[in-house]
Amino acid sequence: MRKKTLLAVPAVAISALAMTAAPALADNHEPWSGQATLDELNGSGTSGDAMIELDGSEATVTINISGAAATFGDGPFPHAQHIHIGGQGVCPDASADEDGDGAVSTPEGIPSYGQVSTSLTTEGDTSADSALAIERFPGGESYTYERTFELNDDTAAALADGTAVVVVHGVDPELLSEEAAEKMSPLNEELPLAATLPAACGAVSVSQMDAMPDGGADTGSPVQPADNTGVMVAAGAGAVALAAGGAWMLRRRSDNA
Repeated sequence: MRKKTLLAVPAVAISALAMTAAPALADNHEPWSGQATLDELNGSGTSGDAMIELDGSEATVTINISGAAATFGDGPFPHAQHIHIGGQGVCPDASADEDGDGAVSTPEGIPSYGQVSTSLTTEGDTSADSALAIERFPGGESYTYERTFELNDDTAAALADGTAVVVVHGVDPELLSEEAAEKMSPLNEELPLAATLPAACGAVSVSQMDAMPDGGADTGSPVQPADNTGVMVAAGAGAVALAAGGAWMLRRRSDNA
């Protein structure tokens, strides 16, 4: 019998991020930018970089990804991506693997990088409420994401004080240990662990700019949102869509049994 375990996601307090401890970057209206090198987690092979340009409350986020999980069935593997805040402002290492399955799950990484504060969706809402908006995340083995939107105050404060972390999720289960590949996600018991595992991570460092740079990074091919699996933190109606989107992954597990 398949064992399904639903783990509670630890809560990390973030209220302090909105207080006066944040440096002057959070309090003025001068343009500034943040950069992160996204290194692989969980042996995913995923890597890339992120740029965040903030002018007032308007943020332009550019992410370049390569080496990610490529496909699910006949479609691209969707990769949830977020700005996490409220943790230590770092990416977890192997010591965060508390259950010894060879993979650092999203809850195991939360003390390091914190909770989702901004969902880097391709359209629509960008709040933590869209952490499960699988039809609005980019997907495939490589992609370039670029979007301009209004950034919430908590994320801006975390960026300013150096505790914001960009995390990209979703790992090919064939790259995991047998134990991890057989597990269900601690965030949603209808999904395999691989669907919600952190795949790449980078702490954001910021610097003030005299002026915003002209243009953004090369956007490459348009991002194609995917709608055939699910990832991340259970949140309201998104959980229903996530469970439906993860059905093919359960079929894959049965086929490989």
